[in-house]
Amino acid sequence: MSAPIVHGGGITAAAAAFGGRPEDWLDLSTGINPCPVTLPEIPAWAWHRLPDRHLVDAARLAARDHYGSGTILPLPVPGTQSAIQLLPRLAVSGRRIAVVAPTYGEYARAFASAGFAVDAVGDIAAIGAEHCLAVVVNPNNPDGRTWPAEALVALHDSMKAVGGLLVVDEAFGGTDPALGLAARAHALSNLVVFRSFGKFFGLAGLRLGFVIAGDDILGRLEEWLGPWAVSGPALSLAASLLRSDLSAVRRHIDERNAGLQAVLTGVGLGSIGGTALFTLVADARASDIYTHLCRHHILVRKFDYAPDWLRFGLTPGPAADRRLGEALQRFER
Repeated sequence: MSAPIVHGGGITAAAAAFGGRPEDWLDLSTGINPCPVTLPEIPAWAWHRLPDRHLVDAARLAARDHYGSGTILPLPVPGTQSAIQLLPRLAVSGRRIAVVAPTYGEYARAFASAGFAVDAVGDIAAIGAEHCLAVVVNPNNPDGRTWPAEALVALHDSMKAVGGLLVVDEAFGGTDPALGLAARAHALSNLVVFRSFGKFFGLAGLRLGFVIAGDDILGRLEEWLGPWAVSGPALSLAASLLRSDLSAVRRHIDERNAGLQAVLTGVGLGSIGGTALFTLVADARASDIYTHLCRHHILVRKFDYAPDWLRFGLTPGPAADRRLGEALQRFER
């Protein structure tokens, strides 16, 4: 069994190491909207009954309209991590996997654990005929790199020509819909698109995502997940929120991003990448900055493979911006 991947989050462990109550920490280690949307009413029966087909269908129809997937009804899953665990079943045994890296580490881990040889490639141009499945995170986590839709369509076509699949993870695509491939998925039979629900809406604890792909792939994933994979309350929220006006959510994320940029720029930490939901900085003192912030009960994301990197998520408001800024200003340079 391969070693577990270090992710963002982990406030409990951080508080155990540096003190304080977990609820008093400022968690900037994840790329999640720090201002959750107002929850619509959830019918009492959604809590009481097993999630019946009409509730699943309502969420899928709402997702189709929201993502613009046309004839494809996106499949709700209990977080896209659950679907990542199933990806090795879609790959051809004995062939290689390509993952554009550095990126979310669970892709390489899932395939390596299933016995596949995984090539970490620096760009989509390095993906070749030897690969039966390729993973591109777009926008990428943690550096925010993006690939235009036309380049990914061309990659899909080359993968299809050798019997391969292209997986595009759009977990951070909620703030930039123009990047999405959902509207083209019906014509791209060897494409699998992942969309996160919790990051954009600030509801990561809901554990909900959607997969957009052809009927054959979605049918297999649904079978492997088994009955009632997504809870009734989660499906109910998806059906409501995906049909709501989201302009205020996007505007607030942009405001919070501007606040974070002002703090980081003010202390000389320049961005080397990111998305609307997080910023990546590089600094030779990253490890010391990380520890210093932990002592002030602020958690950011560090990277074992890039010791000079730190990823900062958005704060929930101006007061938290000030808290972060004051802590960074106290760092002895």
